[in-house]
Amino acid sequence: MTSDDKWASDGSGPPGRATRGADAAPQAGTDAEADAAQSKAAADTALLEAFGGVRGMVDTTVPGLVFVLIYTIKRDIHVAALAALALTVLLAVARLARKETLKHAFSGVFGVAFGAVFAMMSGDAKNFYLPGMLYTLGLAVVYVLSAIFRFPLIGVLLGPMLKENLSWRTRNPGRMRAYTKATWAWGLILLAKSAILFPLYWWGDATQLGWVKVALGIPPFLLCVYLTWIFLAKAPPPIDVIAEMEAEEAAAERAEQERTAERAVQDAVADSVRAQTTDAVLERLSTDPDRAGRDGSTR
Repeated sequence: MTSDDKWASDGSGPPGRATRGADAAPQAGTDAEADAAQSKAAADTALLEAFGGVRGMVDTTVPGLVFVLIYTIKRDIHVAALAALALTVLLAVARLARKETLKHAFSGVFGVAFGAVFAMMSGDAKNFYLPGMLYTLGLAVVYVLSAIFRFPLIGVLLGPMLKENLSWRTRNPGRMRAYTKATWAWGLILLAKSAILFPLYWWGDATQLGWVKVALGIPPFLLCVYLTWIFLAKAPPPIDVIAEMEAEEAAAERAEQERTAERAVQDAVADSVRAQTTDAVLERLSTDPDRAGRDGSTR
């Protein structure tokens, strides 16, 4: 009786085998948890970066702060507007030097440039903030409409970043609901922000509007991001359609390789059969040289 037979007979199993089996499940669970944690961290990073991140908040808030601060002190629209525009350009150049994305920097430059030109041409400092206010109001309306028509904008923005594209619309109803809730949150919060700012634009002065707009710059944004994170944290995980497409392509490639190998084997077998047949005929002719003559005379 071998040692393996002995262990099989008493049911104990060879030393270390049960231990390896017991350790495999915890190891698999640890790997799954690590993958889930890594995926969640990537999703959190993508969520913040999709809306500009910390640098995006700085790029959109600080120029307005500089404008209202200088205007409060000097009461000079041109100086305040040019200082805010110069700071925005400087922030964009800093991003370019660090090889960071420029989409948020460019949007800040254009927004501040429009506001500065509008304020200097009209002679009203409040008009420095009007382009940004109109953009916020328009974005709020788009959020609300996209949620109403069941094509939530947050899902459209985050889907490609989370490698799920638009699969959540048809294959993941839990994420569809989460994206809809997040989109409603963004729309309603931005509408509330507009409801505070536009009365100040109509009936307040430039200083009041400027300081309130600066105060309402970062907190609503952080609230929107936080609510989006909460909704998505409770939703099912995204379907990685990119990985599915890569797997399908790999499977198709393997199938093609298998078909090619099978055809090669079939061709090799056919060649071998033909060669063996030819060799057999030649061998028979060589051993019976008169056979061909007899066959010919018979015919």
